[in-house]
Amino acid sequence: MVVVAEILDFFLDTRKHTESLCRPLAVEDYVVQPISDVSPPKWHLGHTTWFFEEFILAKYSPDYQVFDPDFSFVFNSYYETLGKRVLRTDRGNLSRPTVKKVIEYRTYVTEQMTTLLEKSSSKELYDLVEIGIHHEKQHQELLLTDIKFILGNNPLLPIYSANYSENSPCQISHQWLSVSEGVYTIGHQSDSFCYDNELGKHKVYLNPYQISNLLVTNGDYLQFMDAGGYQDFRFWHADGWDWLTQNQLKAPLYWHYIDHQWYQYTLNGLQPLASKAYVTHISYYEAYAYAQWKECRLPTEFEWEVAEKQFEWGHRWEWTESAYLPYPHYKKAVGALGEYNGKFMVNQKVLRGSSIATPPKHARATYRNFFGPSARWQFTGIRLAK
Repeated sequence: MVVVAEILDFFLDTRKHTESLCRPLAVEDYVVQPISDVSPPKWHLGHTTWFFEEFILAKYSPDYQVFDPDFSFVFNSYYETLGKRVLRTDRGNLSRPTVKKVIEYRTYVTEQMTTLLEKSSSKELYDLVEIGIHHEKQHQELLLTDIKFILGNNPLLPIYSANYSENSPCQISHQWLSVSEGVYTIGHQSDSFCYDNELGKHKVYLNPYQISNLLVTNGDYLQFMDAGGYQDFRFWHADGWDWLTQNQLKAPLYWHYIDHQWYQYTLNGLQPLASKAYVTHISYYEAYAYAQWKECRLPTEFEWEVAEKQFEWGHRWEWTESAYLPYPHYKKAVGALGEYNGKFMVNQKVLRGSSIATPPKHARATYRNFFGPSARWQFTGIRLAK
């Protein structure tokens, strides 16, 4: 049973963590939007606040006064049920509301939520607040990766934080882990929080397989590049080869070849490429091509979930060979929250695990992240299977 102090502390800690991620930024950084997939930091601050205002305060706090009636239009993301919104591609045009005003908005909603939680004991309310907290945690990861893309596309390649480590070296030797043929149970199986796309506990049959105990490193991936992997169509899907040639790509995102040496832009700024660090910012297309070159494959999400207790995960989101589809008996929630996951179950690949950008108390083995096959601005990596 969730008690008031627990949910309130969880809420307040989450709100503080979001703001701490923005602390290294200059005010000019808050509005930049280099590509449509990347949202400005100011928008993340407003959207995660609007979520609590729209889904909780407006419903459960009878005397609540909306902070600004225009903010629903500005900070709604994709909820068709909730009306018109600023196009995703136009979020970088929002010089107003100002950063100062958005911070005032966050403070106002946080205070109103605190008052509401101190007065209420509704389980329905607590369940919604828990969703809102984890929604904000999702945006914390997006916020950090969007900040990296914003700064990483600045010609000066500025440092986000000298204290942020994203490239811990691999310290253990490689092994192939064997998993026996059998019928296994898949899906979230406890009373702890999960998203609706993890529900629908069901059985799957798996053939015997092997899965790597390690992720692919920068040094491993550099061998693929040196062997001509980006120039040989045989390793690529047709769509992947088209994507590669149209964008004239020759390396992972944030890699720079300078004076005959590879460097990588990190949150610590531009650094010599760390060969023992796990490769990151890899698209599904690149992950698939690397696996083909190694005469291996990517695991399915079910193979990953069955084997995950045998290896360490959490450094990179790991591409799988599974399409993002509903589990058996999946049902969307009623109303706007029904748009949260179900409507994206097409043209996406599942990623499992978590990354160094995933915030505390948000990772779990059944989490089903999903992105299109060309996406690589997140901290994505490669684990092989065969």
